[in-house]
Amino acid sequence: MSTTTGARRRPTRSPLVGYLLRRLGTSVLLLIGVTIVTFLLTNLVPGDPVSAALGEGASQNPATREAFIKAHGLDQPLFVQYFIYMANLLRGDLGTSLVTGRAVTADLATAVPATIEIAVCAIIVSLAVSIVLGTLAAYRRGLVTDQVVRVITLVGLSVPTFWLALVSYYFFFLQLGVAPGSGRVSPSITPPPRITGFYTVDYLLGGDSVGFFDAAAHLALPVMVLSLVTIGLLTRFVRTSVLEVLDSDYVRAARAKGLSGTRVVLGYVLRGAALPILTVVGVAFGALLSGTVLVESVFAWPGLGTYAYNAAANLDLTGIMGVGLVVGVIYLLINLVVDLLYGVLDPRVRIA
Repeated sequence: MSTTTGARRRPTRSPLVGYLLRRLGTSVLLLIGVTIVTFLLTNLVPGDPVSAALGEGASQNPATREAFIKAHGLDQPLFVQYFIYMANLLRGDLGTSLVTGRAVTADLATAVPATIEIAVCAIIVSLAVSIVLGTLAAYRRGLVTDQVVRVITLVGLSVPTFWLALVSYYFFFLQLGVAPGSGRVSPSITPPPRITGFYTVDYLLGGDSVGFFDAAAHLALPVMVLSLVTIGLLTRFVRTSVLEVLDSDYVRAARAKGLSGTRVVLGYVLRGAALPILTVVGVAFGALLSGTVLVESVFAWPGLGTYAYNAAANLDLTGIMGVGLVVGVIYLLINLVVDLLYGVLDPRVRIA
């Protein structure tokens, strides 16, 4: 009898699980790197944070100045300050904002959902329009339709975001009056009870249809501005990716079988072009989250961009570090999700 008859077979781990564990480990190391870079860059910002926090009058008092420095550990070496920062960070303490006087975590808990709400809506609209335009341009390569789509994408990439936001606000709100003013809701509307931080979702969960439509109307202009800029980028990549797939052998074989054009596009073309499109969508979504400063300023949207601007203008180091950390974490999460979707969509990735 073979000696291996009663041997217990080792359970084999799924390649996707191993891929997930490796990506999680890499993300943890990158997150530590993000905290180091954020801390160092923030402390290299020129200016006197003590004067910015206390004001010119109080900062001239030696006793007040020394007490502030000791209370915030600014008299310690830089590496000691970093370990104090990390110890507080592990407890969920990002410090107190010098501008608002509140905990940075509380400020970010309000600002981050506001930015994510417009970014998610913008990326959904952009992706839907870009897939249609990019696929249509690829199928009509060299024809009038293709040229029109390429002009549209060129305009979208060339128009400055802040200029488009100002023109949209002036035209649709001030001149036509078809769009509401600034902010997330009208002054006459009570903000919803906080559940997710997304006003449209919280109004729906609370059964408040009036609040939902008002919040959705306030979303329209910022989402339109961000979408028009993002559509230009995504459409070009969709067109390029679809063109590459259209020349592949399996698409020709699908056409030779007599499959309908819709089935070929949905089942073969878009599926084959999904990976490069997914990469660009991840990058574009991260750019929307971290680059909405001007749009939020024009529409008085109390999001992450507005909070970052106020923190930088007032030399609020704790606020700046909080924003930098949140943006870094968002990018890491987006890249992690994109990599995991790679592993799901393409078996070659998780096997490698």
